[in-house]
Amino acid sequence: MTAREIHQMSGRRDKPFIEISCGALLETLLESELFGHVSGSFTGASHDKQEKFMLANGGTLFLDEIATASPALQVKLLRVLQDREFEPVGSEKTHKVDVRLILATNQNLEEMVETGEFRQDLYYRINVITIEQPPLRERSGDIPLLVDHYTNVFNQQNGKNIEGFNEEAIDALLRYDWPGNVRELVNVIERAVVLTRTPVITISELPEVVRDNRGYRAPSADDLENSSLKEALANPERHLIINALDSNGWNRQKTAETLGINRTTLYKKMKKYDIRYEHEHSYQ
Repeated sequence: MTAREIHQMSGRRDKPFIEISCGALLETLLESELFGHVSGSFTGASHDKQEKFMLANGGTLFLDEIATASPALQVKLLRVLQDREFEPVGSEKTHKVDVRLILATNQNLEEMVETGEFRQDLYYRINVITIEQPPLRERSGDIPLLVDHYTNVFNQQNGKNIEGFNEEAIDALLRYDWPGNVRELVNVIERAVVLTRTPVITISELPEVVRDNRGYRAPSADDLENSSLKEALANPERHLIINALDSNGWNRQKTAETLGINRTTLYKKMKKYDIRYEHEHSYQ
């Protein structure tokens, strides 16, 4: 949303806004998406593919989850940023391009540079203007505004005339810690608007995880007393993932989108913390 707003408020607003998630595609497919390919350049390349960089020419290209880009892809991105030119996969033809590049990540790129996971020269090249997006739990004053806006959006989409959320429901939304940030809040609003049969949404129509406020809780002194720092930090992450899974009916793809990570990362974390539905719901 921020990237789109930057585009709309810029002199490039009349040109395309193209977005792509680096974490959602395999390395070979991602390179093909960004830089295109010519027919026959690799197995399955039955026709030429238009590159996203050219589709965004004159406009804005938004790359989400840039921390997942492979070393080889990072090299090609660095060249585009420095020289504003590239070659499609399997082609020797050089394309010139004029694109504003906006990148997003939920990883600490500075730390990744120190560990050798992210190229230092690319990091310094992209680190021109940085905008930090604080989590929703740190800007709870935005919640009533977002609720009003998206209630109107989903009213129009579903042909409804919901007046809004009552005070008790808003209080519950304000108390919850939103591990999935705005995406999770939007999902909760849409669900409530679609399912409610009354003109005002009440707390009973919110997901159980929101009603019971089983969101993120910082580790307390008692938590830390008999735990290492690593264990204390891991425990909240495990709860965040379980809460997000519950909110999305244990649909892994939707949960990954809610948390702002790719599905592979979610599976790895579920394995790391031994998160399985039958374990978490054994009491039912």
